[in-house]
Amino acid sequence: MKSIGDFKQEIIKINNKVNEEMYSRGLDWQKIDIIGDKIIILALNRRISVLKHIDEKDTFTARLMDLALLNEFKIRFKKYFEDNFELKIRTILKDYDPVNQLAGIMIITVQPVEEFLEKTLDKIV
Repeated sequence: MKSIGDFKQEIIKINNKVNEEMYSRGLDWQKIDIIGDKIIILALNRRISVLKHIDEKDTFTARLMDLALLNEFKIRFKKYFEDNFELKIRTILKDYDPVNQLAGIMIITVQPVEEFLEKTLDKIV
């Protein structure tokens, strides 16, 4: 990895991979910002058609299913991220807005990302 741009591209790939595994489709778009030990991802993630139909009849059940999916997503994302980088995650906060079909993810790492990348680049040089 040679830059923060490369790092972001790898995160995009991980996020897409988890979405493809869980929902059988990738994301329409995603934007990543990094601030210290926080990686913030906003993504357009189309609603699963089954949940869309349940939402119309029983919003409570649909929300419980959303929460279960969010938890599974966080488990998978953390595993792929930590397997790919030598950077540990402290926690992942994620929510999904089914009306606008937007997912928001905040990944908090154990050390600032820039510090991690500097050490990684020093190993390469």
